Amino acid sequence: MKKIYVIWIGWIGISWIARYYNQNGYQVFWSDKTHSELIDTLISEGIHIIIGENAEKIDTSFEKIIYTEAVPKTQSELQKSIQLGLPIFTYPEALWEIANEKKLIAITGTHGKSTTTSMISIILKNSEKNVNALVGSLLREFGGKNVFFSESDFFVLEACEYKRSFLHYKPYIWVITNIDLDHLDYYKNLDDYISAFESYANNITSWGFLILDGNDTNSLSLLNKRSDIHYILIQGASFESTNWNINGVFPKFDLKIPGKHIEFDAKLAFIVGKIVGLNDFEIQKSLEKYNGIWRRSEIVWSTQNNNILMSDYGHHPKEISLNLEALKTKYSDKKIVTIFQPHQYSRTLELLEDFKHCFWDTDILIIPDIYESRDTKEDKAKINAEKLTHIIEHPNKIFWNGFENTLHIIEKLDKENPDKLLFILQWAWNIDDLRYKIQIK
Repeated sequence: MKKIYVIWIGWIGISWIARYYNQNGYQVFWSDKTHSELIDTLISEGIHIIIGENAEKIDTSFEKIIYTEAVPKTQSELQKSIQLGLPIFTYPEALWEIANEKKLIAITGTHGKSTTTSMISIILKNSEKNVNALVGSLLREFGGKNVFFSESDFFVLEACEYKRSFLHYKPYIWVITNIDLDHLDYYKNLDDYISAFESYANNITSWGFLILDGNDTNSLSLLNKRSDIHYILIQGASFESTNWNINGVFPKFDLKIPGKHIEFDAKLAFIVGKIVGLNDFEIQKSLEKYNGIWRRSEIVWSTQNNNILMSDYGHHPKEISLNLEALKTKYSDKKIVTIFQPHQYSRTLELLEDFKHCFWDTDILIIPDIYESRDTKEDKAKINAEKLTHIIEHPNKIFWNGFENTLHIIEKLDKENPDKLLFILQWAWNIDDLRYKIQIK
């Protein structure tokens, strides 16, 4: 039997690769740094696991080695693979091999990728077109997985811009949710960041489609760079196109998930549905049944004292601000308690000015720690969770020094304020594990 080895498989995107090869008759082995709920699911599907790393497992029997780009070059399994001369692929390279064989619909942008990708996937899955899909989160409609396989000609995937990894894909339809400077551990500045999107626009197949936010200045910088593709702009309640006969007004969506940003993602998905030939009613019906995705404004359960516990993976200041604004509107009768875990010390420094002002719509802000990834000693010397708490402009903020202390303050607030609070775990990594420790109703 053919074999592959995946390094740090527990990441939500790269787990798709493992599932793809597992379904297609390969023996799949993997490793990761820590245990997780996702890893438990993958084990139940017959994928072999190592927690930690074990270079002795790597030998010449493996057809290919696949790794996420977050893996340091010094990682022992990766080093052994290089020494043995095995075929080695990054996650985007491995995905490119599969995705470009289909009619590719790629979704990218700084925010909203997972929601938009899941909406488009569900619209197609519910139609006669069907779909193959890779989403950066888990969907009920996919049986609690982040993947769906079929005989469809269409492949919908989330295409990440980090390190220009999306340049491997050649989409038929490219959806850009927005372009808002991010990943400054790789990109030099905004011009460098936009240049990656400009390069990617050249990958769109001839007479393919590029869907843009007509109110996003950075996205509009890509407009009309090519004469052999169709541009479609979303302008508030309407949309218009170049080189194609699609113009009109969006129907009014009655969505289950609150927020102007969610409504905008639905508009992007609606346009994709029209491009592939679905009728408006069919598209709208799927969108209005949309239940959201795992850890994106996900209602986890009620606490012991009947307060709402919610989880959301958004960790960029703009995502946080939009999410809290939507929750404040929908849950106007509740006080919002945000437990925020920033992603990377370096990223926190880069976005510090934006973090100062993005928490106004929460009533209480708690910061337990900062998730470390690819950070230097210099970064960690400049910022930490306590310093960040002091810098953020908010009247009711708390640095609570780690998980256990944070759990105690949550339990205290829960007990003292029955049926009055919405707790949201706004996170980047393992702070979401608190969901399993908070007492439930």
